[in-house]
Amino acid sequence: MTHTDGHNCSGNIHTHIVINSVRKEAVKRQPYMDKPHEEIAGYKHRSTNKFLNYFKKEIMDMCIQEGLHQVDLLSPAETKITPAEYMAQKSGQKKLEETNKKIIADGLKPNATMFQTQKQELRNAIEECSSHSKSFQEFQSLLFEKYQISVIEERGRYRYLHPDRDKRITEKALGTQYGKEHLEQLFLRKDPITILYVRSHLRLVVDLQKNVKAMQSPGYAHRVKISNLQEMANTIIYVQEHGYNTQTELKDAFSKSQKQLDQATEQLMEMNADLKNINRQIHYTGQYFAQKAIYTEFLKAKNKGRFRKEHTAEIQAYEEARDWLKSFYPDGKMLPIKTLKEQKASLQEQIDQQKSSIRSLKNLTQDLRTVDKNVEAILHNQVPKKQKTQEPEL
Repeated sequence: MTHTDGHNCSGNIHTHIVINSVRKEAVKRQPYMDKPHEEIAGYKHRSTNKFLNYFKKEIMDMCIQEGLHQVDLLSPAETKITPAEYMAQKSGQKKLEETNKKIIADGLKPNATMFQTQKQELRNAIEECSSHSKSFQEFQSLLFEKYQISVIEERGRYRYLHPDRDKRITEKALGTQYGKEHLEQLFLRKDPITILYVRSHLRLVVDLQKNVKAMQSPGYAHRVKISNLQEMANTIIYVQEHGYNTQTELKDAFSKSQKQLDQATEQLMEMNADLKNINRQIHYTGQYFAQKAIYTEFLKAKNKGRFRKEHTAEIQAYEEARDWLKSFYPDGKMLPIKTLKEQKASLQEQIDQQKSSIRSLKNLTQDLRTVDKNVEAILHNQVPKKQKTQEPEL
């Protein structure tokens, strides 16, 4: 069952998946099936995480195919707003507006016009303080000094204490943007050299750290410049962020990205060819109907020679369009101009989306190419060379 979200007038569409507990018809065995006979009619479904994720992905794919904006159901939200928090914000805003009406009626100015939940106050404070911090210690101090918010690290996660609460709120309740993993990467980008001393479970990162440290030692033949050191540190940060455990994994990612870029570029060329074809259809169809009346008069004219001489351009345009359309539509069934224009608009939208995808893939491929070459250099105790490449515009 799919319907618009009516109770809060958000205009969103959400879907309820109702599944019988017992399979009605036999199907081909699917990857999410764990137990024997799950694909056979009469056996029960098993509601596992694999099962639910499979259906979430199916729903996401359906929405994308229909051109709808789709929230990623398989990844944690960057900003997590639960239904309870949403309703609390809505209720709080309503009460605040009622209070403000009385304040304004008394000739005073309200202090606040936008109600915020405690979680949102935490998010705002975290965003503000993290943007000015280079380390967790700086972040921790600034957060407490400015907002009296305490933050600690416990079991690999950040836990925040709002000044009006007694119980801490975990990063998970706020969203991934407010967690240790995201914020540590944010701090690292401001001071890349720190990555050399960060513990990592990734073998490739450890190897890179070791080699860069060795290149910093006094005994190294060529002392590394600060700019080179920052470039190498940024390379290690990239590897750490994307979780590449080995150089092979990195090279595979680069190869995959390049392949996707090539395929996307080829698809764009095909789309452009289709667009050119539709433009020709529109051109000749329009030309055909624009001159059809003149050509009809020509066929009825008693002195066809003189009529043709007087209307040479129009008749030639009609005959050119007619001949082209005959060759293009062997069955004689021409598409209306309206249909052709609708097809063109739809195709143009697909082309724009494809161009956007290609730009993203180009950036990703270029990043991976640079990182791959830098990693290769660092592992051979060499200073990476700056990569200067310019991609042509689409």
